[in-house]
Amino acid sequence: MSVTETGATIWLTGLPSAGKTTIARELAARLRGEGHRVEVLDGDEIREFLSAGLGFSREDRHTNVQRIGFVAGLLAANGVKVLVPVIAPYADSREAVRKRHQSGGTAYLEVHVATPVEVCSVRDVKGLYAKQAAGEISGLTGVDDPYEAPESPDLRIESHQQTVQESAAELYALLSERGAA
Repeated sequence: MSVTETGATIWLTGLPSAGKTTIARELAARLRGEGHRVEVLDGDEIREFLSAGLGFSREDRHTNVQRIGFVAGLLAANGVKVLVPVIAPYADSREAVRKRHQSGGTAYLEVHVATPVEVCSVRDVKGLYAKQAAGEISGLTGVDDPYEAPESPDLRIESHQQTVQESAAELYALLSERGAA
């Protein structure tokens, strides 16, 4: 790694079970293999360690996204590629993070992992869709709670139409094009 490593925040937004974390981890392995400093700020881990006590109200979701964005910005400003696979359902929350990065001169890319809810509910990695369907939980993003898909993300990945490796390669190509890989 060179001393002038370029950091960046790569925010992967999408519905639960869209494939955000899987793609982020695949890309992280490739970048680490090339000698880049990489961190994955997984939404579930952040909720456990940095945002414990926050619920899923709009205000709490906004606070969670801002905390993650702040940490990502710090890491990225110090030469780390930060992959952020976090739902971040509200466009204004994501835009606030983007603006904070831009004001600090730190690269920020928004990636929409655009997997249809029908596919996500079949994948149902954490069993959330089944719990929601059974009435055990409510407020599931994209089902009975809003998800504002990015109107013009830096990249839109159709993860249900390609392999994890193809999705990660598509994202790697964008990073290369933007001088961040």
